[in-house]
Amino acid sequence: MQQFGELGFDRATIRGIAEAAGVSSGLVRHHFGSKQELRDACDAHLVKLMRGLSDQVEAGAGGNHVAAARIAVGPYQAYLARALVEGEAAPLFDEMVELSAQWLAARDTERSDPPAADAKVRAAVSTAMALSITVLHQHVSRALGVDVFSPEGDALLARALIDLYSHPMLSLEDARTALQHLK
Repeated sequence: MQQFGELGFDRATIRGIAEAAGVSSGLVRHHFGSKQELRDACDAHLVKLMRGLSDQVEAGAGGNHVAAARIAVGPYQAYLARALVEGEAAPLFDEMVELSAQWLAARDTERSDPPAADAKVRAAVSTAMALSITVLHQHVSRALGVDVFSPEGDALLARALIDLYSHPMLSLEDARTALQHLK
């Protein structure tokens, strides 16, 4: 994933990937067949990781789930950013949308007001918004004055996200008024 993240899919080579992993290119080809199959395996690994994190949250496992997710995904940020910019990572994006939709649908039963959009629609939008930090990390880092992929930047970003998510920008009344103007 490091080579794909740093160089992109087209510029990464089986030989370079093998050298970075300390194995022969023949071994990489034997296990994965092609560069595309290797990329598919990388995506499958990240999908499995996301499902595992989701299962932990749903099981009510203790701990800070935001921190756990950020730590688990951290090493794959460059790969994910590059894959998204290149128009790939569809299985991972789709899985994140599905997991988010399930989470939102479960939380919808606890809402005092009906959702204005289907859980899947809201999940697709929130997933895209969450991944935008990964894709735009250079710009976000510049604006914050710290690399968001560094421990210091990650902590700053986590605090900002928690604050944003825990304090709605619109009251329910403001949201109702805005929705009425959309009709």
